[in-house]
Amino acid sequence: MSIGPEQAAKMLALMEDDEIRELSQTMANLGTISSKMVERLFVDFADAISNTGSLTGSFATTERLLMKGLDKERVALIMEEIRGPAGRTMWDKLGNVHEQVLANYLKNEYPQTVAVVLSKLKEDHAARVLGILPEGFAMEVVMRMLHMEAVQKDVLESMEKTLRVEFMSNLAKTTRVDSHEMMAEIFNNLDRATEARFMTALEERNRESAERVRQLMFTFEDLVRLDTAGAQVLLRHVEKDKLALALKGASEAIMQLFTANMSARAAKMLKEDMDSLGPVRLKDVEEAQVAVVTLTKELSNSGQITLSEGAEDGELVY
Repeated sequence: MSIGPEQAAKMLALMEDDEIRELSQTMANLGTISSKMVERLFVDFADAISNTGSLTGSFATTERLLMKGLDKERVALIMEEIRGPAGRTMWDKLGNVHEQVLANYLKNEYPQTVAVVLSKLKEDHAARVLGILPEGFAMEVVMRMLHMEAVQKDVLESMEKTLRVEFMSNLAKTTRVDSHEMMAEIFNNLDRATEARFMTALEERNRESAERVRQLMFTFEDLVRLDTAGAQVLLRHVEKDKLALALKGASEAIMQLFTANMSARAAKMLKEDMDSLGPVRLKDVEEAQVAVVTLTKELSNSGQITLSEGAEDGELVY
């Protein structure tokens, strides 16, 4: 932006579309940059350039700059994309679309198309979209996700063109994950009623898949699989008010897991916090439990705690 449209246009003409999109997104969101900052960046970049005025990055100035070196249609496509939801890739952008808006759009698509889209989203966002879709249609999507094969690049490219969002380059590099594991993560992020509804329907359609998904799911009650060290690590990281809310109505085994790894004073304070909450909405408790489970899995993924595969792992053989 600081070297002028003619020189910038020559550089842009040598770039790939994905490079231009990334650069354009950054330029459009620059805002006002002080002359001192510009000068410092130039000194770092090239000793020959040492002084310039301030810059204001906006959609309008970015569009004018692009028009100097690119054809009108190409500029229009780039500007349409960077004005849309934030994100570098198609799936990043879709991840920033409100679930109701996305569900309203996807319910008119083929279940296989919706399955591909949801498989590319983060599990919590995919769960919210799935919960809004009509039940029969949603189950068709679930079944296709469970039996989905690796999606061909040309299919993804066709979807990119149809959705008119971000570029394709990173999508072909994604690795396929186990479909049942992915579905277990999505089910983990559903509220209890919706999860039970989908699980019951899935059992009727495919009992084997339902059982595998259930085995891969990690719920709040599965925290009993934590050992003493793991429970103490979790206690150091979890928000105390979030834990108190999550434990409302929890089983005695889960309550014992936490209180047994606290001092008597801390355990007393936890119970007082729970009592002070009074009656709470089931939805709020479930959201707090999901947050604790998510934190647990993050700590497990980082190697700070270890989760056993099941209760039998802790049994002793004589």
